[in-house]
Amino acid sequence: MTEPTIPAPSETTPVTAPEPVAKTPAATTGRTPADHDKPRSLWADAWDIMRRRPLFWVAAVLIGFFVVMALFPQLFTAKDPTYCLLAHARGLPDGDAIFGYDSQGCDIYARTIYGARASIYVGVSTAMLTALFGALLGTLAGYIGGWVDILLSRLADIFFAIPLLLGAIVVMYSIPSGPESSFWLVTFKVVGAMALFGWPNIFRLMRSAVLQSKPNEYVLAARALGASPWRIVTSHIVPNSMTPVLVVSTIDLGGYIVTEATLSFLGVGLPDTVISWGRAISQASALGLVRQVPHMLLFPALFLCLTVLAFIMMGEVVRDALDPKLR
Repeated sequence: MTEPTIPAPSETTPVTAPEPVAKTPAATTGRTPADHDKPRSLWADAWDIMRRRPLFWVAAVLIGFFVVMALFPQLFTAKDPTYCLLAHARGLPDGDAIFGYDSQGCDIYARTIYGARASIYVGVSTAMLTALFGALLGTLAGYIGGWVDILLSRLADIFFAIPLLLGAIVVMYSIPSGPESSFWLVTFKVVGAMALFGWPNIFRLMRSAVLQSKPNEYVLAARALGASPWRIVTSHIVPNSMTPVLVVSTIDLGGYIVTEATLSFLGVGLPDTVISWGRAISQASALGLVRQVPHMLLFPALFLCLTVLAFIMMGEVVRDALDPKLR
C-alpha cells in the first residue's frame, strides 16, 4: 500500500501581501500607547482640542498682548500720558506721536496704552467677582434646596429683571465719586455696581449644574461612604459643575469691558482723572471732534474692540472644547 503523496507547492502560487496595520490613536493624536492607558481628565481633553484650533492661539496672543500692556505700559511707551501741551492740540499723527494728539494736546498713543489698565482691570475683576458670588449662591441653592433655594431664586429673579447697564447707572449716580477719590476706590465701585446686577446669570447656571450633579453615582457613593457634605460639595459637585460658569464668565468678560466704557461714555463711570478707553471715547465724542479729529476716537475704540473680541473668541473656544455635545 502506497502512502499518499503531498503535492509540492507550486511556484506560481500567489503570495498574499500582509494586511495593512490600522493607524493607532498615537498616529492621529500624538499620544503614545502608554498615554492611552492613563485616565484622561476633562481639562486634558479640552486642552488637546483647543491647542489644535487656530482661533485659540489668535485669542491667546491678543489677550496676552493686552494683559502685558496693562501690567507694564512702560514697555510700550516712555511718554507720560498726563503730559499735555495745548500747542499740539488736535494734531495729526506724525513721527513723534504715531496716533496724534487729542483736544488737550495729550499723546493719544500713550493714553491708549495706559488706558488698558483700567479697562482690563474692571472687566477681569467684575467677571471674577460675579463668578465667585453667583457660583457660591448657586451651589447653596442647588445642594440645600427647600426654602433656601426658593429664597435665593426669587432674589436672583429680582436682580435679573433689572438690566445691567441701567442698574449700574443708578448705582453710580447714587454714590458719586469726588475728584479726590483714589483709582482703586473708583474702579472698585464700578466693579461692584456691575457685579451687583451680573451675578444672577451665573447663579442660574451653577444651580442647574448642581441639580444635575446631585443624583450622579459618584455623589451617592461618596455619601454612602460617610463623606461630609462639605467634602461632597467641594470634591465632587463643584468641580463637576464649574464648566458652564467658566465658559460664560469668559464670554461675559468682554461685555463687562464694554459696559465700563459705556458708563464712562455717559459720564457716570470712571472720572476724568482715570485714564481708560471708555473715558477716551467719551472725550473724543464731543461735538465737532469726530469730524475734525477722527483719530482721537479711532484708536481707543480699535483697542477696545480687539480686547472684547479676543475674550469672546476665547470663550467660544473654551465652550466648544468643554461641551461634549459640540465635539
